[in-house]
Parts: sequence; C-alpha cells; structure tokens
Amino acid sequence: MPPPPNLPLLPPPPPFFWGETPENQFYTSQGVQNSKSYFQTLTGTKIFTQSWRPLTPNHPIKAVVFMTHGYGSDSSWCFQKLCIAFARWGYAVYASDLVGHGRSEGLHGYIGDMDMAAATAVEFYLSVRRSEEFRELPAFLVGESMGGLVTMLMYLQSEAGTWTGLIFSSPLFVVPEAMVPSKRTRGRRCGFRMVAKAIKDVEKLKIIAVNPKRYTGKPRVGTMREVVRATNYVQNNFEKVTVPFLTLHGTSDGLACHSGSEMLYEKAATAPEDKALKLYDGMYHSLIQGNPMNRLSWCWRT
Repeated sequence: MPPPPNLPLLPPPPPFFWGETPENQFYTSQGVQNSKSYFQTLTGTKIFTQSWRPLTPNHPIKAVVFMTHGYGSDSSWCFQKLCIAFARWGYAVYASDLVGHGRSEGLHGYIGDMDMAAATAVEFYLSVRRSEEFRELPAFLVGESMGGLVTMLMYLQSEAGTWTGLIFSSPLFVVPEAMVPSKRTRGRRCGFRMVAKAIKDVEKLKIIAVNPKRYTGKPRVGTMREVVRATNYVQNNFEKVTVPFLTLHGTSDGLACHSGSEMLYEKAATAPEDKALKLYDGMYHSLIQGNPMNRLSWCWRT
C-alpha cells in the first residue's frame, strides 16, 4: 500500500504533541521527571540534551539508556514517547539533538560529517555513562532511522566494554536506491514526502508533521551523500559488533531498507543467543510512532 500522496489538512500545531498541558504537569502525570540542558563538546560544538527519569527520587535505576533520533527529527515531540516509556519502566534515559537538528548548533537538516556527529553525541553520552551514578550500571544505545546509523558509528568509536547492548528501530544501514542523491532526484523530494513514507497511520502523521522543530525542507544533498558513505562503512564493519542487540524493521520501509537489519544480524559476531531480528510485515519506517500497533505481525529470528 503506497503512502498517501498528499498531506492531510493540518490543524494549527499545539504547544506540545500531547496538547496544551504544561510540560511539568504532563511529565508528572506520566510518572517521570524531565530535565533539559546544553552540552559543549571539547571541540566547541553545543548540543541540546534531555533526560527522563522515574519521578520517585529513590526509585532504583535498572540501567541507563541513550536515545538517538532520526533525520529531520529531534529529541522532543513524539520521539520522547519512547524515552518516557523507558523512564516509567525504571531506566534513566538521556538523549541529544544531533548537530543540525532540533535545538543543537548547525545548519538545520545538514550533517556534513557523520563521524563527527556521532563523536559529538557520544562525548555527551560518555560523560553520563562514566559518572559515579551510572558507571557500574548496564548502559544501552538506542537509535531510530538515521539515528541507528549514528548509534552504530558511536558503538564503533567506543572502547570495548563501554556498552552493554544495542537496540535499533528501522536503522538506516542500507539506503533505498531512490534516496541516493543524483541530478535526477535532487529536487524532487520534500520533507513531507519523506515523513509520509515513514508514517502509515494518517492520524499520527498529522501529529508528527506539525512538529515545530522538524526539518521540513528538501533532504540536503551533502547530508545524503554522507549517509551513503557512512552506510557503506558500517556495512563493512558489522562483524565488529560483539554485544547483544535487537534490531526491528518493517518490510514496507521506504526510507531504510530492511536488508540492513538482516545484514547486521547475519554479519555481527554477537553470540547467536544474544542477537535478535524482528521484521514487521507491511509496516512503514516509523515502527513505534507511525503504525497502527494492533495490526502488527512479525517474524522473529534468533
């Protein structure tokens, strides 16, 4: 089933994806506490960061989770729904806006050096992971879409033993042919066409499309060329993955080929009992936020 050809009539965007309820009141209703700050890297780049934790101060933290969003998105709006869920389950959750995204520095929608973007994010994550509070706890990297690609780069840049495991949702490890930059495709796509390919549920599409910090322009050619380079690099380094991981993908994903998740599963050196691949039949790119979850069917490989 193809994505809708035209964006439905959109209402004026609310202050937050959940409506007009003040942030603190909403987070309290969810049983979590949220904090926001800026982190300046050693190279001088400033990125926006957030954290979500169980509301009860003495709630035992099971592990720390580091979340990375996809292209054109940010750590707020609907992406934080999963962050909030992890916090409600007893995890400390941290996320940052990638350079060129959300409230971080950089030209909006542009990442000219994917390795640098990963190094910038992981510098912040390591400052948290190595803190006295978390250094003895399990630590997981979670990446969605292009954030999955950045997450893999972060893992490959890190010392062995830093991360307990990896979770990927529709990771961009293999670029669909139609997304590869060329003179023929350079001017034909727009931000909506991309988000429409990601979201199967039209009502959810309406909410995600009005994110005020979402990049809505044409995919920047420099970013997409760098994505192609970085995906080729990680494909050639999947065998270096040794930690447990879970990767999830829809079979009708038009923005990131599900063959990338399958390739990771086949090539990774992780023990067979510690790696898993879930394929969701007929589902689009945004598995968690954009599909009618009651209709999911899946294949499970271990």
